[in-house]
Amino acid sequence: MKNRFGPKGWTPDRLGSLSGKTYVITGANGGAGFEATRVLLSKGARVVMANRSAKRSDAAIEALRQEFGSDANVSYVLMDLAELASVRQAAAKLLETVPRIDALICNAAIAQIATQQLTVDGFESQLGVNHFGHFLLCGLLFDRIEESDGRIVVVGSNGYKMGDKRILFEDLNYGKNYSAWNAYAQSKLAQMVFAYELQRRVRVAGKNTQVHVCHPGASRTGLIRDTAGRTTRVLATLLSPMAQSAERGSWPEVMCATEAGLQPEKYYGPTRFEMVGPVGECPLEAFVLDPEQAARLWSVSEEKTALSWSP
Repeated sequence: MKNRFGPKGWTPDRLGSLSGKTYVITGANGGAGFEATRVLLSKGARVVMANRSAKRSDAAIEALRQEFGSDANVSYVLMDLAELASVRQAAAKLLETVPRIDALICNAAIAQIATQQLTVDGFESQLGVNHFGHFLLCGLLFDRIEESDGRIVVVGSNGYKMGDKRILFEDLNYGKNYSAWNAYAQSKLAQMVFAYELQRRVRVAGKNTQVHVCHPGASRTGLIRDTAGRTTRVLATLLSPMAQSAERGSWPEVMCATEAGLQPEKYYGPTRFEMVGPVGECPLEAFVLDPEQAARLWSVSEEKTALSWSP
Protein backbone atom coordinates (compact mmCIF):
# COMPACT_ATOMS: atom_id res chain seq x y z
CA MET A 1 0.00 0.00 0.00
CA LYS A 2 1.66 3.21 -1.18
CA ASN A 3 1.95 5.92 1.46
CA ARG A 4 0.31 9.13 0.24
CA PHE A 5 2.61 11.09 2.56
CA GLY A 6 5.78 9.76 0.96
CA PRO A 7 8.46 7.38 2.26
CA LYS A 8 8.75 9.13 5.63
CA GLY A 9 4.99 9.06 6.16
CA TRP A 10 3.05 11.72 8.00
CA THR A 11 5.04 13.76 10.51
CA PRO A 12 4.23 16.90 12.55
CA ASP A 13 6.40 18.84 10.09
CA ARG A 14 3.27 19.00 7.91
CA LEU A 15 1.48 21.11 10.51
CA GLY A 16 1.12 24.84 10.12
CA SER A 17 -0.09 27.19 12.82
CA LEU A 18 -2.99 25.85 14.91
CA SER A 19 -3.62 29.18 16.62
CA GLY A 20 -7.30 29.57 17.42
CA LYS A 21 -7.92 25.81 17.34
CA THR A 22 -9.05 23.86 20.41
CA TYR A 23 -8.50 20.15 20.97
CA VAL A 24 -9.97 17.98 23.72
CA ILE A 25 -7.95 14.84 24.48
CA THR A 26 -8.95 12.08 26.86
CA GLY A 27 -6.22 10.45 28.94
CA ALA A 28 -3.67 13.15 28.17
CA ASN A 29 -1.55 13.30 31.32
CA GLY A 30 0.79 10.58 30.06
CA GLY A 31 1.75 8.42 27.11
CA ALA A 32 0.54 9.19 23.59
CA GLY A 33 -2.11 11.64 24.84
CA PHE A 34 0.52 13.74 26.57
CA GLU A 35 2.75 13.66 23.50
CA ALA A 36 -0.17 14.67 21.26
CA THR A 37 -0.78 17.58 23.62
CA ARG A 38 2.86 18.62 23.25
CA VAL A 39 2.66 18.58 19.46
CA LEU A 40 -0.55 20.62 19.37
CA LEU A 41 0.68 23.16 21.91
CA SER A 42 3.91 23.59 19.92
CA LYS A 43 1.77 24.80 17.00
CA GLY A 44 -0.17 27.32 19.08
CA ALA A 45 -3.35 25.34 19.77
CA ARG A 46 -5.42 25.26 22.92
CA VAL A 47 -5.61 21.82 24.52
CA VAL A 48 -8.07 20.69 27.17
CA MET A 49 -7.18 17.37 28.73
CA ALA A 50 -9.92 15.13 30.14
CA ASN A 51 -8.19 13.03 32.82
CA ARG A 52 -9.21 11.06 35.88
CA SER A 53 -6.29 12.15 38.12
CA ALA A 54 -5.95 15.74 39.34
CA LYS A 55 -2.46 15.09 40.70
CA ARG A 56 -1.14 13.68 37.43
CA SER A 57 -2.90 16.41 35.45
CA ASP A 58 -1.30 19.13 37.55
CA ALA A 59 2.11 17.52 37.05
CA ALA A 60 1.56 17.25 33.30
CA ILE A 61 0.55 20.89 33.00
CA GLU A 62 3.54 21.98 35.05
CA ALA A 63 5.85 20.04 32.70
CA LEU A 64 4.15 21.49 29.63
CA ARG A 65 4.42 25.05 30.91
CA GLN A 66 8.09 24.53 31.70
CA GLU A 67 8.56 23.52 28.08
CA PHE A 68 6.26 25.99 26.32
CA GLY A 69 6.04 28.86 28.77
CA SER A 70 3.63 29.91 31.48
CA ASP A 71 1.11 31.13 28.92
CA ALA A 72 0.76 27.72 27.24
CA ASN A 73 -2.98 27.30 26.67
CA VAL A 74 -3.50 23.98 28.39
CA SER A 75 -5.99 22.96 31.06
CA TYR A 76 -7.90 19.91 32.20
CA VAL A 77 -11.27 18.70 33.38
CA LEU A 78 -11.62 15.72 35.67
CA MET A 79 -13.31 12.76 34.02
CA ASP A 80 -13.35 9.06 34.80
CA LEU A 81 -14.53 7.13 31.75
CA ALA A 82 -15.38 4.22 34.04
CA GLU A 83 -18.26 6.25 35.53
CA LEU A 84 -20.99 7.53 33.23
CA ALA A 85 -21.94 10.16 35.82
CA SER A 86 -18.38 11.50 35.70
CA VAL A 87 -18.49 11.62 31.90
CA ARG A 88 -21.72 13.62 32.03
CA GLN A 89 -20.24 16.05 34.56
CA ALA A 90 -17.10 16.51 32.46
CA ALA A 91 -19.10 17.04 29.28
CA ALA A 92 -21.21 19.70 31.02
CA LYS A 93 -18.02 21.43 32.20
CA LEU A 94 -16.54 21.32 28.71
CA LEU A 95 -19.69 22.76 27.15
CA GLU A 96 -19.62 25.52 29.75
CA THR A 97 -15.96 26.48 29.30
CA VAL A 98 -14.92 25.45 25.77
CA PRO A 99 -16.74 27.48 23.10
CA ARG A 100 -15.33 25.50 20.16
CA ILE A 101 -13.94 22.00 19.74
CA ASP A 102 -11.95 21.44 16.57
CA ALA A 103 -11.31 17.83 17.49
CA LEU A 104 -12.18 15.44 20.28
CA ILE A 105 -9.43 12.82 20.46
CA CYS A 106 -10.62 9.65 22.19
CA ASN A 107 -7.18 8.56 23.35
CA ALA A 108 -7.70 7.17 26.86
CA ALA A 109 -7.79 3.41 27.30
CA ILE A 110 -7.20 0.61 29.73
CA ALA A 111 -5.86 -2.74 28.62
CA GLN A 112 -5.18 -6.30 29.68
CA ILE A 113 -7.14 -6.24 32.94
CA ALA A 114 -5.97 -9.54 34.40
CA THR A 115 -9.24 -10.55 36.10
CA GLN A 116 -12.76 -9.49 35.25
CA GLN A 117 -13.72 -6.17 36.81
CA LEU A 118 -16.99 -4.30 36.43
CA THR A 119 -17.47 -0.54 36.36
CA VAL A 120 -19.91 1.14 38.74
CA ASP A 121 -22.44 1.03 35.89
CA GLY A 122 -22.02 -2.74 35.53
CA PHE A 123 -19.86 -2.94 32.39
CA GLU A 124 -16.76 -5.08 31.89
CA SER A 125 -14.11 -2.48 32.68
CA GLN A 126 -12.31 -2.36 29.33
CA LEU A 127 -15.56 -2.15 27.37
CA GLY A 128 -16.89 0.42 29.83
CA VAL A 129 -13.87 2.71 29.70
CA ASN A 130 -12.75 2.28 26.12
CA HIS A 131 -16.14 2.22 24.42
CA PHE A 132 -19.20 3.15 26.50
CA GLY A 133 -17.52 6.10 28.23
CA HIS A 134 -16.26 7.50 24.93
CA PHE A 135 -19.59 6.83 23.19
CA LEU A 136 -21.36 8.94 25.78
CA LEU A 137 -18.75 11.71 25.64
CA CYS A 138 -18.90 11.88 21.85
CA GLY A 139 -22.68 12.08 21.91
CA LEU A 140 -22.79 14.82 24.53
CA LEU A 141 -20.16 16.93 22.74
CA PHE A 142 -21.22 16.22 19.16
CA ASP A 143 -23.22 19.40 18.56
CA ARG A 144 -20.34 21.57 19.81
CA ILE A 145 -17.94 19.71 17.51
CA GLU A 146 -20.33 20.05 14.58
CA GLU A 147 -20.58 23.81 15.15
CA SER A 148 -16.83 24.02 14.53
CA ASP A 149 -16.91 21.65 11.51
CA GLY A 150 -14.69 19.62 13.81
CA ARG A 151 -13.54 16.05 14.11
CA ILE A 152 -13.83 13.02 16.32
CA VAL A 153 -10.71 10.86 16.42
CA VAL A 154 -11.02 7.35 17.79
CA VAL A 155 -7.74 5.70 18.78
CA GLY A 156 -8.22 2.03 18.05
CA SER A 157 -5.77 -0.84 18.29
CA ASN A 158 -4.61 -3.74 16.17
CA GLY A 159 -5.88 -5.79 19.07
CA TYR A 160 -9.27 -5.60 17.34
CA LYS A 161 -8.06 -8.45 15.11
CA MET A 162 -7.62 -10.75 18.10
CA GLY A 163 -10.20 -12.45 20.28
CA ASP A 164 -13.61 -13.32 18.85
CA LYS A 165 -13.49 -10.71 16.06
CA ARG A 166 -17.07 -9.72 16.83
CA ILE A 167 -19.07 -8.00 19.54
CA LEU A 168 -20.21 -10.68 21.98
CA PHE A 169 -23.71 -9.27 22.43
CA GLU A 170 -24.87 -12.40 24.26
CA ASP A 171 -22.19 -11.91 26.93
CA LEU A 172 -20.77 -8.39 26.69
CA ASN A 173 -19.05 -8.67 30.06
CA TYR A 174 -17.39 -12.02 29.29
CA GLY A 175 -18.98 -13.38 32.43
CA LYS A 176 -18.84 -16.99 31.20
CA ASN A 177 -15.25 -17.20 29.98
CA TYR A 178 -13.31 -14.05 30.80
CA SER A 179 -10.02 -13.46 29.03
CA ALA A 180 -8.05 -10.23 29.36
CA TRP A 181 -7.04 -10.42 25.70
CA ASN A 182 -10.52 -11.19 24.38
CA ALA A 183 -12.21 -8.53 26.47
CA TYR A 184 -9.64 -5.93 25.41
CA ALA A 185 -9.99 -6.93 21.75
CA GLN A 186 -13.76 -6.57 21.99
CA SER A 187 -13.47 -3.12 23.57
CA LYS A 188 -11.22 -1.82 20.78
CA LEU A 189 -13.34 -3.45 18.10
CA ALA A 190 -16.40 -1.77 19.62
CA GLN A 191 -14.69 1.62 19.46
CA MET A 192 -13.83 1.15 15.82
CA VAL A 193 -17.22 -0.26 14.80
CA PHE A 194 -18.82 2.74 16.53
CA ALA A 195 -16.53 5.21 14.76
CA TYR A 196 -17.27 3.87 11.28
CA GLU A 197 -20.99 3.76 12.06
CA LEU A 198 -20.78 7.39 13.22
CA GLN A 199 -19.09 8.24 9.91
CA ARG A 200 -22.03 6.74 8.05
CA ARG A 201 -24.66 8.46 10.19
CA VAL A 202 -22.94 11.84 9.88
CA ARG A 203 -22.82 11.43 6.10
CA VAL A 204 -26.49 10.44 5.86
CA ALA A 205 -27.48 13.39 8.06
CA GLY A 206 -25.53 15.81 5.87
CA LYS A 207 -23.38 16.97 8.78
CA ASN A 208 -19.82 18.25 8.50
CA THR A 209 -18.08 16.53 11.42
CA GLN A 210 -15.28 14.22 10.30
CA VAL A 211 -14.65 10.93 12.10
CA HIS A 212 -11.30 9.18 11.75
CA VAL A 213 -9.79 6.02 13.22
CA CYS A 214 -6.13 5.40 13.97
CA HIS A 215 -3.84 3.26 16.08
CA PRO A 216 -0.50 3.97 17.80
CA GLY A 217 1.24 0.76 16.76
CA ALA A 218 3.71 -0.71 19.24
CA SER A 219 4.55 2.28 21.42
CA ARG A 220 6.12 2.60 24.85
CA THR A 221 3.17 4.21 26.61
CA GLY A 222 2.83 2.25 29.86
CA LEU A 223 -0.74 1.31 28.91
CA ILE A 224 -0.59 -2.15 30.50
CA ARG A 225 1.98 -1.48 33.21
CA ASP A 226 -0.47 -1.16 36.09
CA THR A 227 -3.25 -3.53 35.07
CA ALA A 228 -1.98 -6.57 33.19
CA GLY A 229 -1.13 -9.94 34.58
CA ARG A 230 2.50 -10.87 35.21
CA THR A 231 2.97 -12.85 31.97
CA THR A 232 1.70 -9.98 29.83
CA ARG A 233 3.89 -7.47 31.67
CA VAL A 234 6.96 -9.64 31.18
CA LEU A 235 6.19 -10.06 27.47
CA ALA A 236 5.73 -6.31 27.07
CA THR A 237 9.07 -5.68 28.78
CA LEU A 238 10.83 -8.12 26.46
CA LEU A 239 9.30 -6.52 23.37
CA SER A 240 9.84 -2.93 24.54
CA PRO A 241 13.17 -2.45 22.72
CA MET A 242 11.37 -3.09 19.41
CA ALA A 243 8.63 -0.55 20.16
CA GLN A 244 8.66 3.09 19.14
CA SER A 245 8.47 6.12 21.41
CA ALA A 246 5.19 7.43 22.83
CA GLU A 247 5.85 10.60 20.81
CA ARG A 248 5.79 8.71 17.52
CA GLY A 249 2.81 6.75 18.81
CA SER A 250 0.93 10.05 19.09
CA TRP A 251 1.45 11.09 15.49
CA PRO A 252 -1.49 9.12 14.01
CA GLU A 253 -4.00 10.79 16.33
CA VAL A 254 -2.55 14.24 15.68
CA MET A 255 -2.71 13.54 11.96
CA CYS A 256 -6.34 12.45 12.17
CA ALA A 257 -7.18 15.61 14.13
CA THR A 258 -5.53 18.00 11.68
CA GLU A 259 -4.68 16.64 8.22
CA ALA A 260 -6.88 17.62 5.26
CA GLY A 261 -8.14 15.11 2.73
CA LEU A 262 -8.50 12.03 4.93
CA GLN A 263 -11.06 9.55 3.64
CA PRO A 264 -13.82 7.60 5.43
CA GLU A 265 -13.57 3.90 6.22
CA LYS A 266 -9.79 4.15 6.51
CA TYR A 267 -7.43 3.16 9.31
CA TYR A 268 -4.26 5.12 9.98
CA GLY A 269 -1.12 4.32 11.94
CA PRO A 270 2.48 3.06 11.68
CA THR A 271 2.77 1.07 8.47
CA ARG A 272 5.79 -1.21 9.06
CA PHE A 273 4.12 -4.46 10.16
CA GLU A 274 1.45 -2.04 11.49
CA MET A 275 3.69 -1.63 14.54
CA VAL A 276 6.34 1.01 13.85
CA GLY A 277 7.63 3.15 11.01
CA PRO A 278 6.08 5.74 8.70
CA VAL A 279 2.54 6.83 9.52
CA GLY A 280 -0.01 6.28 6.78
CA GLU A 281 -3.00 4.17 5.80
CA CYS A 282 -3.11 0.60 7.15
CA PRO A 283 -5.20 -2.39 6.06
CA LEU A 284 -8.64 -2.68 7.66
CA GLU A 285 -10.42 -5.99 8.21
CA ALA A 286 -13.83 -6.12 6.53
CA PHE A 287 -15.67 -7.40 9.62
CA VAL A 288 -15.19 -4.00 11.28
CA LEU A 289 -17.52 -2.46 8.68
CA ASP A 290 -20.40 -4.94 9.10
CA PRO A 291 -23.50 -2.70 9.08
CA GLU A 292 -25.71 -5.09 11.06
CA GLN A 293 -23.20 -5.39 13.89
CA ALA A 294 -22.73 -1.61 13.85
CA ALA A 295 -26.45 -0.87 14.06
CA ARG A 296 -26.88 -3.31 16.93
CA LEU A 297 -23.89 -1.89 18.80
CA TRP A 298 -25.25 1.64 18.40
CA SER A 299 -28.61 0.58 19.81
CA VAL A 300 -27.00 -1.26 22.73
CA SER A 301 -24.71 1.71 23.43
CA GLU A 302 -27.65 4.10 23.55
CA GLU A 303 -29.43 1.76 25.95
CA LYS A 304 -26.42 1.22 28.22
CA THR A 305 -25.54 4.94 28.42
CA ALA A 306 -29.14 6.21 28.50
CA LEU A 307 -28.29 8.49 25.60
CA SER A 308 -30.59 8.81 22.60
CA TRP A 309 -28.29 10.12 19.90
CA SER A 310 -29.03 10.90 16.25
CA PRO A 311 -26.19 12.93 14.69
